[in-house]
Amino acid sequence: MTETVVVIGPGQIGQAIARRVGVGKHVLLADARRENAEAAADVLSSAGYEVSVATVDVSRRSDVQALVQQATALGDVTGVVHAAGVSPSQAPIEAILRVDLYGTALVLDAFGAVIARGGSGVVIASQSGHRLGPLTTEQNKALATTPVEELLGLPFLAPGQVSDTLHAYQLSKRGNVLRVAAEAVRWAKRGARINAISPGIIMTPLARDELNGPRGEGYRRMIDATVERRAGTPDEVASVAALMMGADGAFITGSDVLMDGGVTAAYWYGELAPK
Repeated sequence: MTETVVVIGPGQIGQAIARRVGVGKHVLLADARRENAEAAADVLSSAGYEVSVATVDVSRRSDVQALVQQATALGDVTGVVHAAGVSPSQAPIEAILRVDLYGTALVLDAFGAVIARGGSGVVIASQSGHRLGPLTTEQNKALATTPVEELLGLPFLAPGQVSDTLHAYQLSKRGNVLRVAAEAVRWAKRGARINAISPGIIMTPLARDELNGPRGEGYRRMIDATVERRAGTPDEVASVAALMMGADGAFITGSDVLMDGGVTAAYWYGELAPK
């Protein structure tokens, strides 16, 4: 039977990962804007990949369930790449929590019920989650294990508790990593694996929005703090994803790889440390 790889958010990172893990498989590209999925499909199909497209709003359960049905109709789902999200400069607090936190939990829950034995997945989180101060043990467990439909009702996510869009983004991305760890236990029962990657500044349209937004100066300082004084590339993220999703990464699950050129280290212990 055909193997299917689902790529949710087929932007630059999603496409780069699809090129590495989608060879010989059916690649289903899903985006909130169908034209984005179709543009990515044109590129990949021209390069020899078998591709279909779908429209999905990850913050809507009905959309995610429809995507699961479309994917399973194509074949055994052996790969899930979740690279969709919004940044602090792109959306208000409520939208960030709903898309980046709730949406990720919903995708993991839905595809965790159908992932094939031997399958694997990767969630694109963010270095931002690593720069959030420590949460309590209870908060960590709540982000990791609260039922999906109750997640946004957690007291520390209530209006007035989240200070700004950056705080919402950091909470969401910390939540992604915690959720992956908890979901890895459930995915293991199906003989499948799930991991996260927390990239630093990767040169994508989202990163350009941030560089040109109100936090642009801070972004440029972070780039200067990296080992090579540059932003990362989607292909570098894809190389890590291919390792984690492939046979060479078969002993890796429930994990998160921080790949930011050393920015988080500089934030906690170096020149980027808060004064």
